[in-house]
Amino acid sequence: DEINGIEIIRRLLATKALNRMSGTLIAVPVVNVYGFVSQSRYLPDRRDLNRSFPGSGQGSMAARLADTLMREIVLKCTHGIDLHTAAEGRANLPQIRVDLEENPEMLELAKAFGPPILLDSATRSGTLRDAAGHLPVLLYEAGEALRFDEVAIRAGLQGILRVMRHLHMLPASKTVERSNKTWIANNSVWV
Repeated sequence: DEINGIEIIRRLLATKALNRMSGTLIAVPVVNVYGFVSQSRYLPDRRDLNRSFPGSGQGSMAARLADTLMREIVLKCTHGIDLHTAAEGRANLPQIRVDLEENPEMLELAKAFGPPILLDSATRSGTLRDAAGHLPVLLYEAGEALRFDEVAIRAGLQGILRVMRHLHMLPASKTVERSNKTWIANNSVWV
């Protein structure tokens, strides 16, 4: 039910700048196909995939899917950006979540994304970000479930392109980007 990421990836893959890309980009628009088809964040076994990492080759459907994603995709990457939205009925302001206490080197990468808010938060057990270990993974949260949010989509796309430029996967932008202030928070609440 977290569909903003699908549109972010669709627009990213249509970006002409990728014609000048160095390195390899792996884009996975949908991991939980079952949830996508049924418009739910849960798999048929009623488990949330992002509470099932690192997974295992045996066990629940969620555990097997998490294990496959880890083996086939995550372990072959040098960096990652995990795209999420809030739960149904809630909305997240565009933000990047990183654990600066455990990974202080992530501050530079997170700022390269250029989010309005950087939430310094510990990783949660069972999530992709936690299972990725020391692989630098930015968690982008924006918008709400089952809705396309144009602000969240544009911010996500531009943020990914900025990170790719920061990693020298793309040449520097020809236009001068205005500097956005990133506010760093160490907690959040639902309003």
